[in-house]
Amino acid sequence: MTDILIAAIFQENLALAYFLGICTFLAISERVETAFGLGLAIIAVQTITVPVNALVLNGVLVEGAWRWAGLPEVDLGYLRLVAFIGVIAAIVQVLEMTLDRFFPRLYVALGSFLPLITVNCAVLGGSLFMAERQYSVSEAAVYGFGSGLGWALAIVSFAAIRERLRYSDMPAGMRGLASAFLVTGLLSLGFSAFARVPL
Repeated sequence: MTDILIAAIFQENLALAYFLGICTFLAISERVETAFGLGLAIIAVQTITVPVNALVLNGVLVEGAWRWAGLPEVDLGYLRLVAFIGVIAAIVQVLEMTLDRFFPRLYVALGSFLPLITVNCAVLGGSLFMAERQYSVSEAAVYGFGSGLGWALAIVSFAAIRERLRYSDMPAGMRGLASAFLVTGLLSLGFSAFARVPL
């Protein structure tokens, strides 16, 4: 389990190794406070949705899941993408209502980007990687937490660097999005160094 956790955080970082969720990654990373809030939301969503999607996949969609009903040949695996998106949408809706009720400042700070977690490819990617690797529910929970933590670590690091770069003396052509892409590439190289670390 530890190797799944470490790999999900560093070696297979959804943002910096697979570049999943990069649109939200670039849009929300101008301030550390907002990036931290979004990172916590991604951790919560990934930690809940990946194991729930593992339960849905293994309990309803795979061939043989309906054996208890006398239908062992039924294979609903082709519905996994729709099912995963439905679970993610429901979890994000509950998270959005919770933030609105108990953390209104964070809810306002995240603004319209919070509903975009539903269609964030990093969140869906975590569930699809879980299905491809055939993780058990406990492994899926560890992977979900690790992938969310890795994405959050990447966006908070990126936001901290961008805040510092705001006060640097850069050429005019390197300000804004150009420096953001450059820093993303450098962060990706830094995280990829962990790929050679034995687990």
